[in-house]
Amino acid sequence: MIDQTTTASPGKVTSIRGSVIDMQFEGVLPPIHSMVMTGREFKAQVEVLTQLDRRHVRGIALTPTEGISRGMAVKFTGSTLMAPVGAAILSRMFDVFGNTIDRKGPVSGVEWRPVHQLPPPLTSRTTSAEVFNTGIKMIDLLVPLERGGKAGLFGGAGVGKTVLLTEMIHNMVSTQSGVSIFCGIGERCREGEELYRDMSLAGVLDNMVMVFGQMNEPPGSRFRVGYAALTMAEYFRDDEHRDVLLLVDNIFRFIQAGSEISGMMGQMPSRLGYQPTIGTELSSLEERIASTGTGAITSIQAVYVPADDFTDPAAVHTFSHLSASLVLSRKRAGEGFYPAVDPLSSGSKMAGESVVGQRHYKLAREVRRVLAQYDELKDIIAMLGLEQLSTEDRRLVGRARRLERFFTQPFFTTEKFSGIPGKLVPVEETIDGCERILRDEFESYPEQALYMIGSIGEAREKTKVEFSGEQGAPAATASGKPVAASGGNP
Repeated sequence: MIDQTTTASPGKVTSIRGSVIDMQFEGVLPPIHSMVMTGREFKAQVEVLTQLDRRHVRGIALTPTEGISRGMAVKFTGSTLMAPVGAAILSRMFDVFGNTIDRKGPVSGVEWRPVHQLPPPLTSRTTSAEVFNTGIKMIDLLVPLERGGKAGLFGGAGVGKTVLLTEMIHNMVSTQSGVSIFCGIGERCREGEELYRDMSLAGVLDNMVMVFGQMNEPPGSRFRVGYAALTMAEYFRDDEHRDVLLLVDNIFRFIQAGSEISGMMGQMPSRLGYQPTIGTELSSLEERIASTGTGAITSIQAVYVPADDFTDPAAVHTFSHLSASLVLSRKRAGEGFYPAVDPLSSGSKMAGESVVGQRHYKLAREVRRVLAQYDELKDIIAMLGLEQLSTEDRRLVGRARRLERFFTQPFFTTEKFSGIPGKLVPVEETIDGCERILRDEFESYPEQALYMIGSIGEAREKTKVEFSGEQGAPAATASGKPVAASGGNP
């Protein structure tokens, strides 16, 4: 934090290039990360990023630069960017400066803290491994999340990252006593409005805070909004000793904003045009997300993957910080399997036997083995047909197809679109269902009876209601796409 007694002399604007502003000071220069004001009525806010020489500094504007001209006066605020913290921020929506944007008036009774903080020291962090249950079958069984850890949702555009994030918010707030903080980095205003309305209708807004740096705002605003949200999360962890679920959508746009700033600051671009400081900038944000003796910040981050290329530097650098990676597959989404998590490409360090237990561990390995063998057989099925497989392989294909459908799940946040009530499934029920499928207890059931259900017991009721009179499962297709039965859903 900047020493409040530091007083820089008044300055003036000497150069403007987009959001980059150079300023001249005759006496003491403002420190790095300090905020200065300029423009008409000093409404433009600029963060100092570098000191060029003894008289000049260069900063990035966090507000639009329209109306700023050379020679305009610059005033030093005496502090860094600040964020409001306290119980009063719950159920409210903020921008990067801590201003409310939910049309409910300004927030009162809060404390203001600087957004630039050091990560918690290693001595204060907890070393115990604890699973964070989400109520989503595929995630809890195959890719368990870590309490106090960081999980990434990797996928291209339109595969369901935001829907999965909002479902986790609903499940976290409705089943646990923690706080959820949603940080929208480069979000569309439509998405923010829809999320606020959905969370309000779901009745979970009382334990939730939303912070947005919208897509139309300058890169400086999008670059710092993550720090503001993290400062709020640290308050609930350290001061109120509560568990926090921090959801970031989208961490790629944080990196993208840093790339824009780097280019405007004149830095030499690195691989594929990214900024040379990408690793340092991402670490300064990610390392503050940790579990301590007073509470835990569990972070789930959506990561847009450009052109579905997982070797992109943004995806590669993000991977290194995560304890779990959920890879969303466009192919699975196209086949109607939601959530569209690819079970073979996703992984978690919490999936070990010492953490989840022997029964869970062995079942997860067996499920992966069955799905992997089915994936290898798909080419043979496409060329020769299912009939050319051996009897054992046909039985394995049947188990895999039923597992795929059992892993689909109706979400609370999509009820109004699908008309199917949302389901929250405890991990024990998921384990029980998969064991029974692997034992071929549902071999005579139509595959669609396991599609979009909660616990495995619902398959019997669905069979009675929708598939009465049918014998056996529908014919398998080479693509594995769900087959419509009796005119039902795909």
